[in-house]
Amino acid sequence: MNDTAKSILVMGVSGSGKSHLGRQLAAALDATFLDGDDYHSLSSIEKMSQGQPLTDEDRETWLTTLAGLYADYHRRGETLVIGCSALKHRYRDKLRAATPRLDILYLHGERDTLLQRLDKRGGHFFHGSHMLDNQLATLEAPDESEAFRGDIRDTPRDIVTAFLADLDRNPA
Repeated sequence: MNDTAKSILVMGVSGSGKSHLGRQLAAALDATFLDGDDYHSLSSIEKMSQGQPLTDEDRETWLTTLAGLYADYHRRGETLVIGCSALKHRYRDKLRAATPRLDILYLHGERDTLLQRLDKRGGHFFHGSHMLDNQLATLEAPDESEAFRGDIRDTPRDIVTAFLADLDRNPA
């Protein structure tokens, strides 16, 4: 097994840039990036497409699937970066339990900035200010002991560079 393999979660509410930054981070680490949205059930996607927020029950199977992916990649000694909202502590705990160490990049920003980004995004099942408001109300933001905080006003390159430097300062 490769001791340098990492399990990384890029988290935040919709519109924070999880997929974009996750891809950049994975490229910098020569790792695999998986978008957590690709693993939602069809019923969850349909629900969100209709403007209905997901419940904890809706997310349970999804989180189990993502945790399984972390476990699989860890067993193979491969670095995996997943972009996933992971809004609650217990969601992150479920993901964390699947791998010996989960490094977290938390992307945070102001509601207006997030809403502007969502309004510009086309072809995605998540839309609407009420859905963003629901995510913001549900969010249990990680503190500095749990995650590295990246401000979405910074450039993606600056966020990735700072996160990688933090990983180097805090090796496994």
